[in-house]
Amino acid sequence: SVAVRFRPPKPSVDADADSSSFSGGGAVGNREWRIDDSGISLLHRAVPVPGTSFVFDHVFNESVTNARIYGLLVRSLIRAAVDGFNGTAFAYGQTSSGKTFTMNGSGADPGIIPLAVRDIFDTAAEAADRVFLIRVSYMEIYNEEINDLLTLGSEKLPIHESLERGVYVSGLREEIVNNAEQVLQLLELGEANRHFGETNMNVRSSRSHTIFRMVIESSAKHQTNSGDAIRVSILNLVDLAGSERIPKTGADGVRLKEGKHINKSLMILGNVINKLSENGKQRGHIPYRDSKLTRILQSALGGNAKTSIICTAAPEEIHIEETRGTLQFASRAKCVSNCAQVNEILTDAALLKRQKLEIEELRKKLQGSHSEDLEQLILKQRNDMHKSELERDRLAMELEEERRLRETLEHRLAKQKMSQNHNNTDISVEQFADSSQLDVLKTPDSKRTPDGFVASRSHYLKDAEFCPIPENLGSVADEDLWMQLNKGCITDLDMLEMTSDFKCPPSPEDTTAVVPLEEPIDVRCLRLETACSSDRQQLEDSKARCTTLEKELELLKEENSSLRQELSKSKHDTDHEKEGLLKELETEKYKMEELKQDIRLFRQAFSQRQGHLTSLYTKSKAIVENCKASRVISWCL
Repeated sequence: SVAVRFRPPKPSVDADADSSSFSGGGAVGNREWRIDDSGISLLHRAVPVPGTSFVFDHVFNESVTNARIYGLLVRSLIRAAVDGFNGTAFAYGQTSSGKTFTMNGSGADPGIIPLAVRDIFDTAAEAADRVFLIRVSYMEIYNEEINDLLTLGSEKLPIHESLERGVYVSGLREEIVNNAEQVLQLLELGEANRHFGETNMNVRSSRSHTIFRMVIESSAKHQTNSGDAIRVSILNLVDLAGSERIPKTGADGVRLKEGKHINKSLMILGNVINKLSENGKQRGHIPYRDSKLTRILQSALGGNAKTSIICTAAPEEIHIEETRGTLQFASRAKCVSNCAQVNEILTDAALLKRQKLEIEELRKKLQGSHSEDLEQLILKQRNDMHKSELERDRLAMELEEERRLRETLEHRLAKQKMSQNHNNTDISVEQFADSSQLDVLKTPDSKRTPDGFVASRSHYLKDAEFCPIPENLGSVADEDLWMQLNKGCITDLDMLEMTSDFKCPPSPEDTTAVVPLEEPIDVRCLRLETACSSDRQQLEDSKARCTTLEKELELLKEENSSLRQELSKSKHDTDHEKEGLLKELETEKYKMEELKQDIRLFRQAFSQRQGHLTSLYTKSKAIVENCKASRVISWCL
């Protein structure tokens, strides 16, 4: 359903009081909007302008209240959300047209969001045969980044999608609530963290899109089978930032950057609406992913949801073009049809189903306590369990990302190792005289246990995150070391089992590389002589290679000098040719000037001759006329 609301006109200093009254909140001047119950049209001097008449479900003038708009447009949406249907209501329009007032309202005239919150709990209380679990979250999209308004510092949250939860924002804080007062307190907290700014059109202009989301889960109160379905519905109440024109708002600096992001996201929203309003055969790709706003509201735009759109407009004549654009958006949105259905979950994905047994056990344990304390404990238990599940999901996602990163690093290391092996194929075993030189190139054995201490600890700080290892570990476990390990906690040193005399047996690979102490002197001298001859041969090869490289360097220098000479010669030839071309150009230019002078003289002579011909033609014509007159006179006589 789509409705249009006109805000009251702002008082104008230059206009008279009598000229500010018009039919249905029009504007001062020759053009004004005429409002009917469900139609609106633009008049120019009391004559309808072609192509500017629109029809919607409801059209409200400046005298309507938020309560009436809620009753006609949103109340049925709230009842459907309690019954298991997804629902979305959002306000769309230019800046300073009344969107935030429509959604949030004031103390005297509450908006759609507070009215919907109270209506949800009242409707849930009327359903005596069902048990409800309601949780809320509040986010904003500021400069195309998602921020959590209920938690300071939660910025740039990512969007994910799963079969069970659909499209959701990861890391967003969700609070389980029992009554409307708790929700209104969370709304006040979120409004305090929201981005606002001052422009020429509005003192407190919204600089971000906000989405207040309520997840409503319900099940039959007296269900006997644990496999019964759980109804899970999502209600989105959205306050969009207004589209802006820089000359009117006077935005610059930070405000200009905010306005660009706002206009871009609203343009993508309009593109999505345009695609959805087309015929099914002509409809192409729908760009939901081009904006985070349309990505989050994907199910509400042409999907499984009941959606209500309130388009706000300004009645002044200066805003005629912006109002016409808003009405065209609303007209296209009216052509979009959704396919809403009740959302029932049979698996353990529903939070209500997972928490039901724990809560029932807690009720039995606290049956003798006061009922109010019991409800508070149950609410605390629910929030703690929900936070632990969200933390578990976050850790699972981080673990998955770390696993992917590790696989990527392992793949890169494997490729690097293969490239190194390929580059080092010229090094063969035959170049080394004995195994002692090969041992130098071997990777050190990291599996050997160095001489030191082995400390036996019980259950103290098993988590690696809370037990950082110091950079330099000595061979003695003193008190300062364990204070570093435990972050200042004093540990009983009697618990340490010192085994400083522990010796690691040598590995089989090391026994082949180590030279035995009982080696004869002759054999050792022969081995060293062989090693020296091998090193001498390598040195000779290196000198020969160096000589070859020096010769190549000389050849390259000679080639470079010859190329420089050719370059200078070609540059000289080019300069000489350029001078010749310049001389020819000057000659041609001189000839062209002479030709222009000849053409000018010819034109003057031609004009003079044409003047003579004209005078002769005039004289001959006069003579002919005189002859004709004389003939007529002679004929009459």
